[in-house]
Amino acid sequence: MIRNPKPIYIAIVVASIISVVVSLTHFFLSDFNWVNTIIIFLLSGGLTFIVFFYSLEFFIYRKIKLIYKTIHSLKTQKYDAVFQNYDWTNDPISAMNKEVIVWARDKKEEIDQLKRLAEFRKEFLGNVSHELKTPIFNIQGYIHTLLDGAIDDQEVNKKFLGKAARSADRLSDLVADLLEISQLESGELIMEPERFDINALVKDVYEQFEVKAKDRGISLLIKDGCNSPFYVFADRYRIRQVLVNLFINSIKYGNEFGTTTAAYYDMDENILIEVADNGNGISQEHLPRIFERFYRVDKSRAREAGLGGTGLGLAIVKHIIEAHQQTVNVRSTEGKGTTFGFTLQKASI
Repeated sequence: MIRNPKPIYIAIVVASIISVVVSLTHFFLSDFNWVNTIIIFLLSGGLTFIVFFYSLEFFIYRKIKLIYKTIHSLKTQKYDAVFQNYDWTNDPISAMNKEVIVWARDKKEEIDQLKRLAEFRKEFLGNVSHELKTPIFNIQGYIHTLLDGAIDDQEVNKKFLGKAARSADRLSDLVADLLEISQLESGELIMEPERFDINALVKDVYEQFEVKAKDRGISLLIKDGCNSPFYVFADRYRIRQVLVNLFINSIKYGNEFGTTTAAYYDMDENILIEVADNGNGISQEHLPRIFERFYRVDKSRAREAGLGGTGLGLAIVKHIIEAHQQTVNVRSTEGKGTTFGFTLQKASI
């Protein structure tokens, strides 16, 4: 059965040319015998057509089909299905050309993605090195100072030991946060959802930060109309972590004598929780990266507030909320404030 038209056309053209050449040669060398010439023309043409066509079909086109199948199967990763179900009756050369173009484009996109990941990894490693280096150098400096003689001064040695202890605590917090993010990203941390009142949890966390908020004159509020039970179904311990990180962030960047306000909204199947401040806000250029690890909009203000943190708080928030199959977002206006919002599944009554 003839399946590919192009080998037929090629074979006919080649056979015709060879037949004409052979027939003319015989005609001029055999005393102008027309009958024999016509017979030789037909025989040579037919034989040339058969030989050339099947040479193309079996030794060239089948090789091209095999290459085409291989490229297509490598691209789709469905070897058996491709070889059994794909329609190979069309012209394979044109089809292969299209496949190669698509394959090359996909590979370029894959390479570009790998380059972006490599750049992100390079930046991440640089940030980790910087964050680890600071407390380690601080600890080294305090210890060497004590060893050089400051340990004999009771006031100085107690002060330096306290600073070394705080740097060690920060180092421990950083390692713990890195480990937690790693476990969240790999899915190793299993959420243990339960029914609880999110408003009661917010008030509990407010109490934890009451002193630090007062140090900056920040009032911790609950929006009017929201000071009532709102029951959600989530991992209470992890959501507490989310609230802690959001409140720390609000106290860091909120204006002195400003406010931090929690609000809840019934979204039918979910409850939307928002944490808003009336600080200076975040410029639009920073918003797309706000949930990245170690990304800080203003490092100096965080340190001035005494809440340096590890730079991983918002990244942890994002991973915990996404582990609940929910979403987290941020909106901000410079000069007016910032609002972080996340959803949780509403608990059944």
